[in-house]
Amino acid sequence: MQIRLPEGMAATLSVGEVAQRSGVAVSTLHFYEGKGLIHSERTESNHRRYARAVLRRVAFIRVAQRVGIPLADIATALEALPAASAPSRADWTRLSANWRAELDERLAQLKKLRDQLDDCIGCGCLSIDRCRLRNPLDKLGDEGAGPRRLIAKR
Repeated sequence: MQIRLPEGMAATLSVGEVAQRSGVAVSTLHFYEGKGLIHSERTESNHRRYARAVLRRVAFIRVAQRVGIPLADIATALEALPAASAPSRADWTRLSANWRAELDERLAQLKKLRDQLDDCIGCGCLSIDRCRLRNPLDKLGDEGAGPRRLIAKR
């Protein structure tokens, strides 16, 4: 089934139109394209033209980034979809379910950090004997004095 666009509506969008419609900078779109997350066709004058489906792909990428999914994982997820189609609600449900365990783990780590953060305030070096977050049992103290994680190793 072929969908007919209303009169005056272009079948493809320029990079500026995609940027305006998606709220993403042109440079970000170029970056996404360089990473293979979105695709464009080139005109005879070498201008990028995007299928309308790219708008939903960009929204998918932005939402996934917003919840902390690394771009590499987003790229892997998008590889499971046809390049020229927009992710559907079912696609998002399926793909986001794969990220749920990772997000739950991150939430648990953030809660632990929040609950133990008062031990680190003012420390500076994070190598004190009580630091349960970054230096349990002061293992870094065996390497010498000072902020061991910040000192460049030679």
